[in-house]
Amino acid sequence: MNSNQLNRPKPVRRKVFVSYHHGNDQDYYDTLSENMDDRLELFTDNSLEREVDSADHSYIMRRIRENHLHGSSCTLVLCGADTWQRKYVDWEIEASLVQEMGLVGIWLPSLPLELNGGTAKPARLQDNIDSGYAVWVNWHDIEQDPSALRDAIERANNAPQKLIDNSRKRQGRNL
Repeated sequence: MNSNQLNRPKPVRRKVFVSYHHGNDQDYYDTLSENMDDRLELFTDNSLEREVDSADHSYIMRRIRENHLHGSSCTLVLCGADTWQRKYVDWEIEASLVQEMGLVGIWLPSLPLELNGGTAKPARLQDNIDSGYAVWVNWHDIEQDPSALRDAIERANNAPQKLIDNSRKRQGRNL
């Protein structure tokens, strides 16, 4: 090892929370977990639909913050074809923004491009991409260069918190 390698700071191993549609996008989460294990400490919601037996929104939001997001600096949202429809994904994004965590959306190959050139992302994520707070990155870019995800997380964690847009009404049900 030369002196430059000894003096170079070791990259921070970020703790991140991963929000996604378990029914459709579990394989992408598994791939991310396997390929990024040495770079990220991933937390996932373990499917709130099965875990939280309550209709009390305040209770559920507290559980998300305390049991799922606690200790994370950033939330990754894996965006597949049906992610935009999932109420718990919206709630996890909302709770992340309340805690002023970084926010990164990941465009999965299963998310089609719409006729207008956009994609059907969770609306609260789109609000924050539009405001400049959230970072949007393509899955293929991460596959080709894993540092692309680490860079997106750092950009998200350094985004000015004044750009957070959490004004949208909470999604009441899966669409």
